[in-house]
Amino acid sequence: MSKLTDFKLLSFDVYGTLIDYERGVLANLEPSLRTPNAPPIDPKSILKISQPIFTQATIENPRQKYSDLLTACHPQIIEKLGLPTPSEEESRAFGASVGTWPAWKDTVEALRRLKKNYKMVVLSNVDKASFEANNRNSLDGFEWDLVLTAEEIGSYKPDLRNFEYMFKQVKEKFGVERHEVLQTAQSQFHDHHPAKELGMKSAWIYRPGSIIGNRDDPVYTWKFDELADMADAVDEELKTGEK
Repeated sequence: MSKLTDFKLLSFDVYGTLIDYERGVLANLEPSLRTPNAPPIDPKSILKISQPIFTQATIENPRQKYSDLLTACHPQIIEKLGLPTPSEEESRAFGASVGTWPAWKDTVEALRRLKKNYKMVVLSNVDKASFEANNRNSLDGFEWDLVLTAEEIGSYKPDLRNFEYMFKQVKEKFGVERHEVLQTAQSQFHDHHPAKELGMKSAWIYRPGSIIGNRDDPVYTWKFDELADMADAVDEELKTGEK
């Protein structure tokens, strides 16, 4: 596969790629950071503390629903920040917040453009209810061809089982072979490295300034700052092919 338009199906990571995961996390941690006389905490420090806690939780509890996993991680994050233990209500509110997290400004229009040329599939680490709420709200009710979540699969990316499950589903439902699938994602840790291990091509939606999911040894086939840039590249290939 030498061109974006050689692929038949895009397999999307959602949180980080389509949804501004970091903004959602920070906004919904903020109520627990309002402690009298506490100095402001750098947002990047919060994210760097949060990332290993989230990752360890997905490894130790692969079948735990994502909203419950976030609820359990919340007091650990607050403790690591040296702040007073949050109430159970605060932790539950954090876990339930996923459905309100904002989309990147280019996401919805870019998805609509890409849908003209590809089957569109979600391969996400969240639970079904959280994704459905987020899709209804921040993604403007976008119509996916298939939605696959960690809750359904029983493991979290970067576990290769998630990708193998997706390959099986798209073959059965659409007749699409694994080499016709392009993994489209921001996270190097959760998506691009496992994709490379499986021999998949991938489009890295870089999202400049993002922290969660980064690695010092990025791998990818194509790299774009935003999803809109990828949609532009697809349109350009199609236009060139018509000449």
